[in-house]
Amino acid sequence: MQVAIAGNIGAGKTTLTKMLAKHFKWEPHFEDVVDNPYLDDFYHSMDRWSFNLQIYFLNSRFRQVLQMKESGKNTIQDRTIYEDAHIFAPNLHGMGLMSNRDYENYKQLFELMEGLVGAPDLLIYLRSSIPNLVGQIHKRGREYENSISIDYLNKLNERYEEWISGYTKGKLLIIDVDPINFVDNPEDLGQIINRIDAEINGLF
Repeated sequence: MQVAIAGNIGAGKTTLTKMLAKHFKWEPHFEDVVDNPYLDDFYHSMDRWSFNLQIYFLNSRFRQVLQMKESGKNTIQDRTIYEDAHIFAPNLHGMGLMSNRDYENYKQLFELMEGLVGAPDLLIYLRSSIPNLVGQIHKRGREYENSISIDYLNKLNERYEEWISGYTKGKLLIIDVDPINFVDNPEDLGQIINRIDAEINGLF
């Protein structure tokens, strides 16, 4: 079984992935942030490095999904290949930070990959407000994220909501993270686990 967690920057994907992997004994797969050779350059010059960054993420995520499928294990993935294609790349293109030529090239590559990987059995979307995202980003203190603007986060949020509203590829669980604290409050985590159990067991 494959479970994937989607959500904007700072929504809590990585933290929840770790906690759910521990509880359900799933094998976690994380976004390659630390070893990404383009991320720091991208945040300092988005128009120059946007295509390189998105191709790196697409390649990394595609490889990850293939490995998960081949392993035959129950897995949970921090961010999906769909977010690269439906959120980040079109957002950069829409902001004038990726050329038409690069964007069309990117889309064709994604469509080729999409036909080979398939959707997760359950997609968990972490819905968050901008103030909550900003608070979480500042709290974790990643230097390359300091230059992320409110406008950029807002545009991403709008694209997330648009994508999720039309998502029909598999089971979908939406969690509003603003009013809960699954890191410090076991009851909040317990409620998320119960909802996941219900989805997995087909109760709802």
